[in-house]
Amino acid sequence: MDRTDRRIVQCLLRDGRASFRRIAEVAEVSEQTVARRYRALVADGAVHVRALPRHALLGDRTWFVRVRCRPDATDALADALAAREDTAYVSVASGGSEIVCQTHTGLRDQGGSVLQRLPRTARVLGFDACAVMHMYLGSGAKWLAFDDPLTDDQAALLHASDPQQHATTGGNGDEGGGVQDVRNAGAPREQDGPLLAELARDGRAGVVELARACGWSKSRVSARLEELLTAGALRVAVDLAYPRFGFHAPAYLWLTVAPGRLNATGEALSAHPETTFAAAVTGSANLLVTVTCRTMDDLYSYVTTKVGALEAVHQVDVVPVLHRLKQAGTRLHDGRLIPI
Repeated sequence: MDRTDRRIVQCLLRDGRASFRRIAEVAEVSEQTVARRYRALVADGAVHVRALPRHALLGDRTWFVRVRCRPDATDALADALAAREDTAYVSVASGGSEIVCQTHTGLRDQGGSVLQRLPRTARVLGFDACAVMHMYLGSGAKWLAFDDPLTDDQAALLHASDPQQHATTGGNGDEGGGVQDVRNAGAPREQDGPLLAELARDGRAGVVELARACGWSKSRVSARLEELLTAGALRVAVDLAYPRFGFHAPAYLWLTVAPGRLNATGEALSAHPETTFAAAVTGSANLLVTVTCRTMDDLYSYVTTKVGALEAVHQVDVVPVLHRLKQAGTRLHDGRLIPI
């Protein structure tokens, strides 16, 4: 990936629906170059942008599950978990002896959730499940660990008024973004189904494309899309195939933190550019952080310097990811994102 590709991706991570024209101004190339490069990144499985309803609005709860299973059954079980619609992340970790899965449960499960099915699976030796109590969503809560980050002026230019741009929550592939009061205005409705389905496939789809797919007028699409995004009912998830950008050391960090300093510690960790997700969780380890570094040496440096500098952290369990099968709801194959 060259400098232009990296600038395009960094713009998308800050605003997944930023117009090609605005990105071109930041990247200092033509709008046609940005459009061509973006389509190439998508075709190569390096980037996938989706717009998805927030699970909290659907009454769902987010869980992380650590599954211990027989080594000869790990790959098959991980693949089965990745095929489920109620899983967002599925990773084989700990040298192949463990699966880490992010899943959602709600009133619609009717006995078929991952948490209810796993205990009845013969290949499972044991599992631990922790519920997400609070996600840390400060302004820095997005992965931006590039060696050549955007300057403050470039970031400001990206967010300047743009008539081609719809309101967006921004963010990267991990579950994030605050939930505003959308009960009256923006909460998804049954008739939004065609629009939501198309945005789940392509979160950057334009009004004309969405109108054609939904059979709606352009004015109806534009108004409803603006309403959903402005109200925070949709989150724009920008998912990356991190190895394509030179980052080969993702890991889960399960931290035990003094309860009275949990919030401050979570906020501090969420602001690190290496962090893709940070949340307070139930269980003996009360803070979960996912990070993506270039190498294991970089991961070691991150744990010993940045995490080690936080006095409230009493214990850290570092669980390296061997490979991912699913990321932000998108399947992966040979390190590339597979479009829906």
